[in-house]
Amino acid sequence: MKRLHVHLKVSDLEQSMKFYAALFGRAPDKLEGDYAKWMLDDPHANVSLSTHGGAPGVDHVGVQVETDEALSEIADRLREDGHALTEEKATTCCYAQSNKYWAKGPEGGLWELFHSFGESQLYGAEPERPAPETGATDARCGVDC
Repeated sequence: MKRLHVHLKVSDLEQSMKFYAALFGRAPDKLEGDYAKWMLDDPHANVSLSTHGGAPGVDHVGVQVETDEALSEIADRLREDGHALTEEKATTCCYAQSNKYWAKGPEGGLWELFHSFGESQLYGAEPERPAPETGATDARCGVDC
């Protein structure tokens, strides 16, 4: 099963968390001093907020999968269609351990494709990923988030 992922950069986590808790009708599933995440079943989504880097707003969207095989299937389809991917294996970001790929959509938006396989006590590194404007790398993250 796949889950839509939306990662938002926020300047005031507490204020933003109150809004999204009211919107979703419940508290976040994971809460840290710089991060909040809702794992929703209806709609089937992973919505996360963080105060790390970048301007407030939508940082990236993505697809969370349950296995590395499902992750490879998506990556293979994109590669076969000629799209470049940035791969990260066994990375720690957003208090989770994940294998992931980053892709840049035709409009320049970032897509994170990932399989999380463990938790972390640390937010983690800010990995390199394709920059939306140029296709170069940008050392910001907002992942598994």
